[in-house]
Amino acid sequence: MNDPTVPTVPFAEDPSSGAGPETGPDRPDRPDRPGRRRVLRGALAVASAVALRPLVAATPAAAAPAAPAASAGAVVVRRFGRYEVLALLDAHGPFPGTAQAAFPDATAADWERARRLDPAAFGPNDTWRLDFRCYAVRRPGGRVTLVDTGIGPVGSPASGWAPVPGRLPAVLARTGIAPADVETVVLTHLHEDHYGWSVTPEGAPVFPNARYVVQHAEVAALGPARTARTYVVEPLLRAGQLHEVDGRTVLAGRARPGGGAITLLPTPGHTPGHQSVLVDGGGDRLLLTGDVLVHAVQLATPAVRYLFEADPGTARRTREELLAEARRTGALLGTAHLNHPFVRPWPPTGHTPPN
Repeated sequence: MNDPTVPTVPFAEDPSSGAGPETGPDRPDRPDRPGRRRVLRGALAVASAVALRPLVAATPAAAAPAAPAASAGAVVVRRFGRYEVLALLDAHGPFPGTAQAAFPDATAADWERARRLDPAAFGPNDTWRLDFRCYAVRRPGGRVTLVDTGIGPVGSPASGWAPVPGRLPAVLARTGIAPADVETVVLTHLHEDHYGWSVTPEGAPVFPNARYVVQHAEVAALGPARTARTYVVEPLLRAGQLHEVDGRTVLAGRARPGGGAITLLPTPGHTPGHQSVLVDGGGDRLLLTGDVLVHAVQLATPAVRYLFEADPGTARRTREELLAEARRTGALLGTAHLNHPFVRPWPPTGHTPPN
């Protein structure tokens, strides 16, 4: 996946490198249409009512759900060559509605495999329990790239359905990262549980020295009244801190075999301009997936559709291709919503993952 010809963002280069529509459950395009929290709850309520059967009745293994397990921890650190990657837990809680409603095509066999991969996701009465996680990539010299900013404080757009306030500022402080230390903020996409700590409710950038990097296609898909545009895009534009990229883009290092780099990868489908982040330490590789997959059922069976994918067909192809590439290259996955921050890309349906 390394390609030395891809564009490079100059502000994020390492001197040592030698290299010089918001869609799905979100705010309306028009003020007279219902907002994300009402759409989310309403759609899941309807889907739950017509679900074939609750998850807890799907298989004998699911008949007696285990108590929700604790998340992996507020901070989990892994090293990938020259890069230190910190998984930062902003929040943990239940998703509105049922898991079967959110993934209406999932079968009993799909759920059984998913339970083996992430048992903590399975709450009582078919509830889906998930982490809301961001990642910090610390490079030599201490410079920090932050990937996503979580659900945000009370009063953020996610307040109607997510377990606000998130803990990201406190978790960053625990790691010794101050807001002024963050050089780059990568927003995988512009859904409210991924940009919550980008700005304050008053519109001030939380990370005063950072460029906020988003795909042009993601911004271009926003209608003028979408909350993502009014809450985060416009304040960042006024502050001169929004940086749009178009396609695959090197953020740091050199995208060449063995060179080590941080690279943005377009991964559309969940939203039009969704992007993932490849951290290549020069051998060890990590794919920060954003919402390419949001539940272990999509890791177990990549064809499973999530109710709030903007383009389910594209999302499926993206997910299958990303997981196949991760398996081919031996990359780990860094997930936003599974209850384990670092997971392996298990073989597709038809193969049994190890216990």
